[in-house]
Amino acid sequence: MLGKVLKDIYRRTSAAGASVGEEESAPKAESLADEIRRLAKDIELRAREVRAATNNINTANVIRLVDFELDRNPRFNDERRLLKYGFQVNSQNAEDGMIHEIFSRIGVGKRIFAEIGISDGTENNTAFLLSQGWTGFWVDGDQTFRRMLGARADLQGGCVKSLVEFVTRENVADLFAELGVPEEFDFLSLDIDQNTYYAWEGLATYRPRAVVVEYNALLPPDVDWKVHYEPNRVWNGTSNFGASLKAFEILGRRLGYELVGCDFIGVNAFFVRSDLVGDLFAAPFTAENHYEPPRYALSHRRGHRTAILDRAYPTIVPTS
Repeated sequence: MLGKVLKDIYRRTSAAGASVGEEESAPKAESLADEIRRLAKDIELRAREVRAATNNINTANVIRLVDFELDRNPRFNDERRLLKYGFQVNSQNAEDGMIHEIFSRIGVGKRIFAEIGISDGTENNTAFLLSQGWTGFWVDGDQTFRRMLGARADLQGGCVKSLVEFVTRENVADLFAELGVPEEFDFLSLDIDQNTYYAWEGLATYRPRAVVVEYNALLPPDVDWKVHYEPNRVWNGTSNFGASLKAFEILGRRLGYELVGCDFIGVNAFFVRSDLVGDLFAAPFTAENHYEPPRYALSHRRGHRTAILDRAYPTIVPTS
């Protein structure tokens, strides 16, 4: 397709160029410029078509792999693994389903969440919980999500308390205290790219029942590594971010948590408080057992444009 367009460009601009050489006229030059602009638009249109077709093929391959082939791999046949239970409503990948499965096993408490790293409010790890009647707390350095909340009548009344603040290891516990996050609640999600490891470290006095963190899947499962801590440092889009799964395993165990799974794309790691694990999840609870490599190219969204579903239950203001 692209070759045909390029040949067309050569044919049409060569003819126009020859004509310009003969006439040496400004109108001919302008006509050539218009022709090039039209061809450029045509190339962009064709390129969009190619990208759309490629995305459709990629999505189809992922669906075939995840929906029909994953169970054939002995690694994923254990019913205690979380991977096969994944589904996507508001999460980036299949985290919604894995979170749902965790609470179907350990039970749902007061249905209170806290999440740091909200994006625009429609794509994160707690938006689906919010639509199911959970209440909670959002913290992000960008206030975009607040515009979304303000436009939704069913999300008023205190079902989400929020702060717009840049999060560090030093201030994260104070931010939770300001919001009124109880020391023990159901679910914590952390995704601030560069310093996620240190943000969890700063919440050592809090005891959520389950935790999800973003890990750096480029590091192999036996390597304990984390970025040097600088409070104001932000991710620069390179592979030098966050911490390895092994580093999170060690930190989690120090804080009283066991690693129980990772999502298939290799983005998020799931932890459950040690006193709730029992034999409900796939042991051993190590990075070597639960590591998933980076499969970022397989990340995709099924269905229509993301939105928080209508909240199904009356608002209950979270209390400590």
